[in-house]
Amino acid sequence: MKAVIQRVRSAEVEVDGELAGACRQGFFVLLGVMREDTPEDAALLAKKIVQLRVFEDENDKMNRSLLQIGGEILVVSNFTLAADCTGGRRPSFFAAMPPQEAQALYEYFVACCRTEGVETQTGVFGAHMHITQKDDGPVTIMLDSNELKRKRYGN
Repeated sequence: MKAVIQRVRSAEVEVDGELAGACRQGFFVLLGVMREDTPEDAALLAKKIVQLRVFEDENDKMNRSLLQIGGEILVVSNFTLAADCTGGRRPSFFAAMPPQEAQALYEYFVACCRTEGVETQTGVFGAHMHITQKDDGPVTIMLDSNELKRKRYGN
């Protein structure tokens, strides 16, 4: 599972001209579900994201987590994070999990964020979305659940 996390002052996503989801201060997360991903990946990634200490404390140091500031998350599915551009000029998306399975795991990830105690909203899985966000920083972090597991289990 891959995530691109952007620290935002606010973010919103529209589908067909209608507001689908929004967040105030917190994270805008693009989430890509890969073929080999499991519920363990979703839970591990959700926990890591809500505990990332990238919000300023009273000394202007990135030392506070989303939980500590009462921040929110807006999660948008993004299969293009699975892009393999090594072959030619057209990306291959073979590494992306098929949509029906990916949606279930995406929804589980969202549920994990909520279980961790963070207000979490979403876009519409598989839809063409228009995203508006006010970045805060910029602070952009990329996470891969496979890398987190290797670090955790020493594989």
